Amino acid sequence: MTTPVSSTSTPIIPPYATMLGFTRYVARTGPAKATFVGGLRRQRERRSGFNPHGQLVKALKADIAFRTGGSYLGGVVELVKPRWKPLYEAVSPGALTYLHSLGDPEEVGLAQTREALASVGPLAVKINPHFGLRYADGRREAVRLHFDEAPPTPEAVTATLHLMARHMDQILPNGEPVLVDLRRGATHRIDPGARPGDVESWLAGEAAAFTAMWATTAA
Repeated sequence: MTTPVSSTSTPIIPPYATMLGFTRYVARTGPAKATFVGGLRRQRERRSGFNPHGQLVKALKADIAFRTGGSYLGGVVELVKPRWKPLYEAVSPGALTYLHSLGDPEEVGLAQTREALASVGPLAVKINPHFGLRYADGRREAVRLHFDEAPPTPEAVTATLHLMARHMDQILPNGEPVLVDLRRGATHRIDPGARPGDVESWLAGEAAAFTAMWATTAA
């Protein structure tokens, strides 16, 4: 199959976002939205991107899986490269608070999650929780972690939880979506008063604007 090209023979990069990228987009306002989309497109064209949080996620998952109470989180700061130490020192205490908030380590363990590719209006969005949890009482949670210095905006919280809930049959059947603000150890869940239809309409509008900006930045 050949790659579509424009009239100037430049490969056409279809609009696409990870859940992180899309939720960061909806949290912005005004011209910052277009600037952000342009940055995402350039990253996509260069196939660039690096996740500095990978070792911290592994440490948190290890503490849950092996019921070690935070020993992996406590040691991971010394394992990362010097440039990442300030980040890990800032995030690890909140991660430990979250770990302890899960309760008795014998009552919770990891659950396998899967990614999903969502169609939000005209936009493809990759839905990718960091891990799943299963509790002794049968509850399940699909967990997405928020690492940014600023807390997640209400818009980012709503979008993240709605997108995960929308595809929970693929991600973690019978699971509940959870967004954890890791720096503060705070857990966010779906607002029971929110109307899914209203959220869906809002996200479709945001996705349509994202797609238009994506095309504009290619011009």
